[in-house]
Amino acid sequence: MNNNDRLQSTRRHFLASNAMSLSSVALAWLLNQDGAFAKSARPELAPQTFTLDAKPPQKPARANAMISLWMQGGPSHLDMFDPKPELQKYDGKTFPGEIKYDNAAQASATVLGSPWKFNKHGQCGTELSELVPHLANVIDDVCLIRSMHTGVNNHGQSIQAMNTGQILAGRPVLGSWLTYALGSETQDLPAYVALIDPGQLPVMGVENWNNGYLPALYQGTVVRPQEPRILNLTPPARIKGEAQTRYLSYLERLNQRHLEQRPGELDLEARIASYKLAAKMQTAAKEALDLSQETAATKRLYGFDDPACKEFGERCLIARRMVERGVRCVQVFTENQRWDNHNNIRSALPAACKKVDQPSAALVADLKQRGLLETTLVHWGGEMGRLPVIQNNAGLEKVGRDHNTYGFSMWLAGGGVRGGMTFGNTDDFGHHAVEDVVNHYDYHATLLHLFGLEPEELTFKQNNRERSLLEGKGRVVHEILS
Repeated sequence: MNNNDRLQSTRRHFLASNAMSLSSVALAWLLNQDGAFAKSARPELAPQTFTLDAKPPQKPARANAMISLWMQGGPSHLDMFDPKPELQKYDGKTFPGEIKYDNAAQASATVLGSPWKFNKHGQCGTELSELVPHLANVIDDVCLIRSMHTGVNNHGQSIQAMNTGQILAGRPVLGSWLTYALGSETQDLPAYVALIDPGQLPVMGVENWNNGYLPALYQGTVVRPQEPRILNLTPPARIKGEAQTRYLSYLERLNQRHLEQRPGELDLEARIASYKLAAKMQTAAKEALDLSQETAATKRLYGFDDPACKEFGERCLIARRMVERGVRCVQVFTENQRWDNHNNIRSALPAACKKVDQPSAALVADLKQRGLLETTLVHWGGEMGRLPVIQNNAGLEKVGRDHNTYGFSMWLAGGGVRGGMTFGNTDDFGHHAVEDVVNHYDYHATLLHLFGLEPEELTFKQNNRERSLLEGKGRVVHEILS
């Protein structure tokens, strides 16, 4: 074994056997970088330095952080956000047109009018269902888009479209692009955090926060849905204090020697900096995740006193605490198929709404009262909506709705978006977006614009090809901007 091999073995043995009580989440993330960075694509003659240092936007920005409340499965816009009198008129009758089903085996052509009432709310007068009473309280701060479209009528591909810009796997997600472009305003916490649901991982699993062909530094860091949210964050008593300091100092010396023998390895510099971040997280992450610091009033606002929404409320509150401390992007996921109401929609949809409605509205209100909503973009939505006809026509309590990616709803708040407005429309039955259609790539172009980024300049060179989020598509939807 030569000296270089011995040094490499020494470093890896140290990392494997002396984790130093670093967060298991952070350590796994950083060890993953050990391999991934070696494969990162770089221009041959002009290697880049990949760091999470804060970077200025390319033009004046309205938003500097994002919280995405990701409702996987396809919330029924027809029962929550997009009232259709024709749907009620034709309830129980044959649909007067063509329907594209995802599941033909359970399909029917019988129209399903919404079982829930809609009313106008706020000074803006936006019509919302009785299923989302808390959203109604903040609707004057919300832009409701009723004309979303991806056009790929299954979960995986539509999730990829909404999250990465294309229907194929292997591309970076929005959070990775934002941290690649702008870095982070904190060096003590991850730049991009994924708060997963205790019920189940979302469809596509880790691909929902994947860095794709970007360096692994820009992958989302998962925080557990229950305590301890980060394992081994507090060091055992036997290595606290001076002992840990000495171990970390030794690791830094090993890393520095390794780097000196590889001049010009800029990815290695970034990797070493990441290990330092893991050590800093021992203090910073513990403080950021400590909800005991919040007032009783704040906890009530997020629904901590209601078991149906307490857990989601905790994660929404953590999201606010993260962006408050400089984290660039936070995603809060519901579990696999929570909103995929093919059956039993009369019971399943109210339960899904109950879980998220109060915490989601609380997040908007809380950010606003703290002066953070102006610069924090809040997104609420999933990858699709539902069809206007019955699926599983096997009795009143068993009926559901099939997938619909041709016209559905989502909402945005803060970060330079106009509040108190609706934008776009679907047809009379809510099947297709027909007015002011917002494709997934239009949403992405608008998001980049709000963060002060030029889509044609936000690129990454992979195998001598300039790659981007939009790949030449997308328009900025200026009509929804304040």
